[in-house]
Amino acid sequence: MVTLHKPVADGFDVERVRCDFPILARPVRGKPLVYLDSAATTQRPRQVVEAMARFFDQENANVHRGVHFLSEKATASYEGARERVRRFLNARESREIVFVRGTTEAINLVAFTFGKQRVGAGDEVLVSAMEHHSNIVPWQMLCEEKGAKLVVAPIDDRGVLLLDELERRIGPRTRLVAVSHVSNALGTVNPVKRVVELAHARGVPVLVDGAQGAPHVPADVQDLGCDFYAFSGHKIYGPTGIGVLYGRAEHLEAMPPWQGGGDMILSVAFEKTIYNQIPYKFEAGTPNMAGAVGLGAALDWLEALPREAAWRHEDEVLAYGTEQLGRIPGLRILGTAPGKAAVLSFVMDDIHPHDIGTVLDREGIAIRTGHHCAQPLMARLGVPATARASLGIYNTTAEIDALAAGLEKVRRMFA
Repeated sequence: MVTLHKPVADGFDVERVRCDFPILARPVRGKPLVYLDSAATTQRPRQVVEAMARFFDQENANVHRGVHFLSEKATASYEGARERVRRFLNARESREIVFVRGTTEAINLVAFTFGKQRVGAGDEVLVSAMEHHSNIVPWQMLCEEKGAKLVVAPIDDRGVLLLDELERRIGPRTRLVAVSHVSNALGTVNPVKRVVELAHARGVPVLVDGAQGAPHVPADVQDLGCDFYAFSGHKIYGPTGIGVLYGRAEHLEAMPPWQGGGDMILSVAFEKTIYNQIPYKFEAGTPNMAGAVGLGAALDWLEALPREAAWRHEDEVLAYGTEQLGRIPGLRILGTAPGKAAVLSFVMDDIHPHDIGTVLDREGIAIRTGHHCAQPLMARLGVPATARASLGIYNTTAEIDALAAGLEKVRRMFA
């Protein structure tokens, strides 16, 4: 295990946190694992794995439709996870929480229900230049189908959203604004609350892609005022295959179902089907019950930590990383917005990011290389790809030192 050697946020014991993640103690290619790819997927604490194992060992049955003991237990655990998510997001009601496979499915659900109802020929959907493909492509598909237009709010060279330009682009034909809470490729924390205020002043609803926001910054949907908020379990120390769509109850009630099948109905006849109430109207078929339980356990684990201290710890490790990488000749960090979160994206002279990632892997260091599902952003920055080191609350300054040493090795190899 990598040992912390530089003081960080008071009240946060990162070594104790790391003990909850057995995978962090394993060697990789004969070296200590340095896991710096949490923006792609976080590791899971043992409490999540144990909660899911208990579900399979003690409660496994289908939910909602059974009257036997195991079905009742499974239903209670599944709905308990929904309430856990409600508290995490500070939603008004549990029925505003829809379980989906992840952020991508959540955005597609909104695009092809709520979006189809609102967007017509000549209308506009507004996104930012830093969006993940999952918050671009569904809106493009909708616009192509409806004869509408996708409008892009620009960013500056630091990766900061230009609010004045965004406001100018909210016009009489704007039907929805979709923006990320935190950029997966740059770490920029967008002023979502202000974006919502600007959009709502013109009667335009707002969807927030919270895949990177929920793990790193407060995600209080009532405070943000957004109409929809989406995040994925595997980005926030939970399992894959489970995610959340928060939607205001009035929107969800007015939206048509997206998929048909079991559990999203009240009654079915060949002449007519009557749909279930929210949120079940959007949860067709057998859900990912163990995934929901695991997500609930992840949120329990996360919120048992001193959250403010944990965020300070992440910020201090990020600041240390920015300082250390900034000393490496030929290395340029992309994404320098004030108050950014958890991401160090960079390029090194003429060295391809994949080569950087390959050399680091031989040192036991896991980073991500490529366009990070943000090709339009890469084009705006004038690069085909970057290397990205992304942080979780288990990362340490010693791991940053290992990264910096690995990058010095990269530089020497390609000099």
